[in-house]
This record gives sequence, structure tokens and C-alpha cells, in this order.
Amino acid sequence: MYNIKLSISIFALVALFAACNQTQENKETPAGDSLVTVPAVEVELRDTSINQAFKYYEDLKNVLVTSNASEARTAASELAIALRKVKGSENTAVLADKIAASTDLSEQRTTFTALSNDVITLFKQSEISSGSIYVQYCPMANEGEGGYWLSSQEEIMNPYYGDEMLHCGEVKETITKK
Repeated sequence: MYNIKLSISIFALVALFAACNQTQENKETPAGDSLVTVPAVEVELRDTSINQAFKYYEDLKNVLVTSNASEARTAASELAIALRKVKGSENTAVLADKIAASTDLSEQRTTFTALSNDVITLFKQSEISSGSIYVQYCPMANEGEGGYWLSSQEEIMNPYYGDEMLHCGEVKETITKK
């Protein structure tokens, strides 16, 4: 019975890594350099309050990529303040506050999923002056439930797993100037 459970566990792990590696087959990162950042193209949104919220959202996403719960608290707090200046984003600001109040990285990442879903809607409805916003998705996030996030760079830098599965995910949509 133990051997069957062990075999199933090993098979599940292999399937998990295979699923994530399919979408990023040519984006290997050299050993010892797992958190290489690609310079993002500057994104500008017409509404200054929404633009500021996007900048703080990106800061939070980038800190989650580095798996730093303490810095995520600070970034989420700044995002909450910015979101309160955007009409209709009060509930999203509460999600950012929840991330800021947590010291648990796993809990922060789970809440980040709900926050991302809200801001994706906000930024899709906003007017972009320059650059592109990439809606990205990791099917393995949240225990296989999946999770979306936004980025100003096309390269996948996964905030749900950090350097454990840095490039797991794919671009699902690109939001550009209309």
C-alpha cells in the first residue's frame, strides 16, 4: 500500500512540473541567477490615480516573486492607499489591507489571487497611454485552482511560486492602448 501511495505521489509531482514547463520551454534561467528581472516597458494609464495603483500593484507582484512576506506587507499597504483614491476600488483596497496585515507568504499569495482578479477588471476598463499590460496565468497556483496576475513585461515571473517555479505560466491576454 505504501509503495502505491509513493508511486502516485511521485507521478503527481512529475505531472505538476511537466504542466508548468510546457508553456515556458525556451525560457530557462541560468543556475544561480533564478530571479533575473527583465526590464519592463513603462506602462502609463491616463488616469493618474489608476496609474499609481498599477505601479503599486506591480511592486507587490514583484515582491511576491522574490518571496519576501515582509516587503509584501509594505507594498500591499501602499497599494491599499492608492486603491482608495480610485472610485469603486474600496473592496479591492480591503484585499490589499489583508495582504498588508499578514506575515504568512502563502496567505498573502492566496489573497493576491482575489486582488488580481479585481484589478484585472479595473485595468481592462482603463485607458492606457503607452505600453502593454499582460494578463498572465499559472494553472498550478492555489493548489491547482490556478491564478491570474498582471505584468508590464511579457516574460513570466510567477508571484505564486517565486523561484520554485519562476516561469510557470503563460500570457492569456494583452491589454493595450485603444
